[in-house]
Amino acid sequence: MGGAFGGGKPDTSAAEESLRLQREETKRAREQAQTEKRDLQEEMAAKRRARARGGKRTLLAGGRFSPEVGVEDEDNTLGSV
Repeated sequence: MGGAFGGGKPDTSAAEESLRLQREETKRAREQAQTEKRDLQEEMAAKRRARARGGKRTLLAGGRFSPEVGVEDEDNTLGSV
């Protein structure tokens, strides 16, 4: 008797499409979050390595244009009067 009352299945194509789009958006957001997390971890690891190892740049003054050259003007040294 199902045929007497219109029977058939209800149209759920709009709901299925909405669900599919929502799943794609969730997947995209998850991938983006994983990428951001990986980038942040790499950045933190690089900072940790730089602190632990130091290097030549930590010994050079940042105020000069070319810190490798050193102090060219002898009037600006610590012991000059």
